[in-house]
Amino acid sequence: MPTQSTHPERLSRRQPELSERLNTPISTDELERRWTNVRAAMEADGIDVLVLQNNSDSCGGYVRWFTDMPASYYPTTVVFPRESPMSVVAHGPLGEVRELESQTDGVWRGVERVFSTASFPSAPYTREYDAEFALTALEPFAGATVGLVGTAQMSFAFGERLRRGLPGAQLIESSELVDRIKAIKSEEEQALIRATAAMQDEVMKAALDAVEPGKKESDVAAVARRAAQELGSEAGIYMAGSAPVGTPAPTRPRHFQNRTLRRGDVFALLVEIDGPGGMYTELGRMCTLGPVPKRLHEELEFALEAQRFTLERLRPGAAAAEIFAEYNEFLQANSRPPERRVHCHGQGYDLVERPFVRFDETMTIEAGINMACHPKYVRDGIFAWICDNYLIGPDGPGPRLHSFPQAIVER
Repeated sequence: MPTQSTHPERLSRRQPELSERLNTPISTDELERRWTNVRAAMEADGIDVLVLQNNSDSCGGYVRWFTDMPASYYPTTVVFPRESPMSVVAHGPLGEVRELESQTDGVWRGVERVFSTASFPSAPYTREYDAEFALTALEPFAGATVGLVGTAQMSFAFGERLRRGLPGAQLIESSELVDRIKAIKSEEEQALIRATAAMQDEVMKAALDAVEPGKKESDVAAVARRAAQELGSEAGIYMAGSAPVGTPAPTRPRHFQNRTLRRGDVFALLVEIDGPGGMYTELGRMCTLGPVPKRLHEELEFALEAQRFTLERLRPGAAAAEIFAEYNEFLQANSRPPERRVHCHGQGYDLVERPFVRFDETMTIEAGINMACHPKYVRDGIFAWICDNYLIGPDGPGPRLHSFPQAIVER
């Protein structure tokens, strides 16, 4: 049973004017839609309070989805009661507590207390600092059902301290409850997703226009990064790779982008960045420093066929695991290696978000989900791939969100 009484006036109090410092904030109406849907699901499942924690811009979507604040570098913890406003534990001056009932900071919405603590993963003696404040916020729930969200990012020390501090509570995994709501994008979220895809088209053009012999892969990635920052992107990854024709050129992170481009190379770039407002899509293309070889063109044509094969099966109600099995049968029937990672997945505030089209996914495809589809493989020394996003409609995927041509660019 809930251990805290309902306070409707606390949940619906007037929100402050938002700070001009915020980069494309989501509307308060949208936040309230999310909170309402989650609280209804909590009530149905008998959950009194959720605890969630993230520490990554690119895969820290739970915190941002609940608060519209990114979780960057250091842990951010949110305590989300079913019947009262949230409490947040964030990085800042050690031991500071801000009561927001009477304050109008223009940043935190739906939050009544912000605890700050200077904990660092590199300093093990600070490992319980965040949990101590979370336990303060959880004092009314000592005998309640506590749902844990984002457990893959919660530290071992945080979870261990939470269990010790709540011996009378029932702690359960509740990520699934949130995932099924979070995956379905509202009209406002879909508009931000479309804007991100359009931004990435510009970023890809700027980057590939800069490709020339003598530049390093990292130089091209830096052009992409600058263009994205100027267009309002906050976070994400720029993956690049190059090699002579006949040698695979898969994309890799910055540490592996030191190779110098040469005439006759194939260059691949993956732009996995968010747009203003924090929503992700991803765009991947290849270019050649010279004419496109016939074999490379043929493999691109098959990659596009593989993308279409997947898209035709992304219909509401379809089981992601079954699509994955059919996709691998298709690859092997066409003498291509099977997919062993993930070639199609959801996106939102997370760079990689459920549902995955993969053998271990339990969610189904539903209307309103934003899916990235990027068939990728190596065959006879040729790295082949394509990457674009699609919003799922009532009958399946809508038009491709990116407008950048599905072709290999010649430089």
